Amino acid sequence: MKYVALSCLLALLFTSCDTTKKQTVPATTLETRVDSLVHVYLDSAKIAGVALAVVKNKQPLLLKSYGYADIAFDTPLPNNATFEIGSVTKQFTGAAMMQLVEQGKLNLDDDITKHITFNTRGKKITVRQLLSHTSGIKGYTELPMFENLAQQKHKRDTLLRIVEKEPLDFEPGEALIYNNTGFFILGLIIEKVSGLSYEAYVTKNLFEKAGMTNSYYASESNIVKNKARGYQMGEKGLEIASYLDHTWPYAAGSLSSNVEDLAKWNTALHHGQILNAANYKEFITPVSLNDGTLTHYAKGITVTESHGRRKLEHGGGIFGYLSENAYYPDDSLSIVVLINTAGPVSPSEIGDRIADWIFGKTSGNTSGFTGDATRFTGTFKGRGRGTDLSVIIEHKGNILTARNGEDKPDTLKFVKDNTWSNGSASYKFSGEDKLNQLRIDHVYGCYVLKK
Repeated sequence: MKYVALSCLLALLFTSCDTTKKQTVPATTLETRVDSLVHVYLDSAKIAGVALAVVKNKQPLLLKSYGYADIAFDTPLPNNATFEIGSVTKQFTGAAMMQLVEQGKLNLDDDITKHITFNTRGKKITVRQLLSHTSGIKGYTELPMFENLAQQKHKRDTLLRIVEKEPLDFEPGEALIYNNTGFFILGLIIEKVSGLSYEAYVTKNLFEKAGMTNSYYASESNIVKNKARGYQMGEKGLEIASYLDHTWPYAAGSLSSNVEDLAKWNTALHHGQILNAANYKEFITPVSLNDGTLTHYAKGITVTESHGRRKLEHGGGIFGYLSENAYYPDDSLSIVVLINTAGPVSPSEIGDRIADWIFGKTSGNTSGFTGDATRFTGTFKGRGRGTDLSVIIEHKGNILTARNGEDKPDTLKFVKDNTWSNGSASYKFSGEDKLNQLRIDHVYGCYVLKK
């Protein structure tokens, strides 16, 4: 599909390094390095523009924009330009749900049919599972018909009637497959329980509390001052992004903001202005699958370790825009990157480069494998995001490789026991007699494959 799925989250390359705390680089040095990095993308016309914020303890180390808000008019991108933030919206939806839990208006373990009409095919699907992509409900952005539906305007329950006809991808709680349908449904639950529209609820209870004066629900028709035009990479270079009706991204991806507001949001969210201590802890607690496997996805936000530090993060992609919002709580540091181009440049990779310069470059901590590599080889199949996966594990000596179908193989690094890795993704083999099960966890998904 042409659609850059609302999550867009595919460039997540988290790594680890030594845990020694290093001094923050001087702001002037950081700016020089970022200038050099960004201008490579601008000079090669891979992006129209990019805005960045690096904020530590509420003090900006870098707040800067590059490129154009509108290429046709040579309009420079201002520092306060707003962007559609795609799936970064999900942490706002998650926080809104936790506020309603805090108020006693719902429970995370409520069956979703307590709040909406949806055919769950006799399965209990909980609010918690919607928040963590473990419901098994089919993702609507992966349906072939969505490319046309995305440009049409219908009543919101139209989507529920379409999706409920689809079979579940897996039994609720058995896997984690990134899913925009779950967050769409959460928006409907927020409206039902609060008595406010999703837009009104978020504005009153999240934006205003965080002091976010440049954030709003996106519109296809409203004229918004300082909004960056969205572009996409076409066959002949940059072109204006395809039309998308904001009936559909909704609570999964329809919010807009700027880098300074998102840094304010991080401060408010992670320092007690949005949720009380107990509900904040629940908000950032990653979900466990039915068999006890702990994932990296909490409730609209991921929880990982990078540069020897905790990292709370979510990225986003929507027609014309890519986004990355990362917060390092041990250092009270926000790194926010917003790009007004859906294309080859990853905002999370830019954010990781900035983190390298601040904390020190990452390095691997894997050890060499000396056992029998043939134990791990074979073809493992199971459900992936919008498609079936067929991952082939092969070996050359003590080196394992993994490839999906005819894709180019990736070399895996041995971690320990039966666990290998490739960047942020982990490959864990298991089985009672033989290693006939493979779990691939790439932070935004935890796929369970069988040999």
